[in-house]
Amino acid sequence: MSSAPASSVAVGDGAAVPRHVAIIMDGNGRWAARRHLPRVAGHRAGMEAVRRAIRGAGTLGIGALTLFAFSSENWRRPAEEVGDLMGLMRFYLKREIDELDRNNVRLRLIGDWRRFDPDLVRDLDGAVARLSGNSGLLLTIALNYGAQDELVRAVRKVMAEGLAPESVDTAAIEARLDTHGLPPLDLMIRTSGEARLSNFLLWQAAYAELLFIDTLWPDFDAADLERAVAEFGRRERRYGGR
Repeated sequence: MSSAPASSVAVGDGAAVPRHVAIIMDGNGRWAARRHLPRVAGHRAGMEAVRRAIRGAGTLGIGALTLFAFSSENWRRPAEEVGDLMGLMRFYLKREIDELDRNNVRLRLIGDWRRFDPDLVRDLDGAVARLSGNSGLLLTIALNYGAQDELVRAVRKVMAEGLAPESVDTAAIEARLDTHGLPPLDLMIRTSGEARLSNFLLWQAAYAELLFIDTLWPDFDAADLERAVAEFGRRERRYGGR
């Protein structure tokens, strides 16, 4: 992934639309707590918000959408909650695969998702294979992902391949990141009012526009995404040049 500028596209009235948007989907637990519901209800509602975001990205002409679904730190949550998340992943993957295919969506995974149970890994790999021939929105799901771990793994690859120190540059690192081949990240959105990156796409966000919104993830809809894209279009991206 390159940090070179020309990554957004102009559509419609000429406003810039980000080519690659990433979302930290935060607030499921608080959404449930405010309604006196179990946390799993918040995660279920969050899955519906994922559906809306994917549809909205396609409508707006966003080329790549990357969603932070399960972090490497999420294993610290109670075992029951982790189990609920895994079950929801299985359910929604099977429920949504046909619609994703009909809508020409491609699927990519980043992170160490192979740590999941073998049946879930099999379902994930099967979904990637089934959607691999599509040419529309590139949907990337971060599963058991942490940006620091990603960077450590990239450095280990560089060392294992015996690259000379003087030949190691940003391109060498980027080629060994999980996100290699994805468009440069233009816009990072975090929901729920928290203003931090939480170990998500740290390298890739170097020149991304950051947007923190108060909406809890289960309430996020196409209008929220459209407003985020409009905000992106109003910003001037200088890449440190002036």
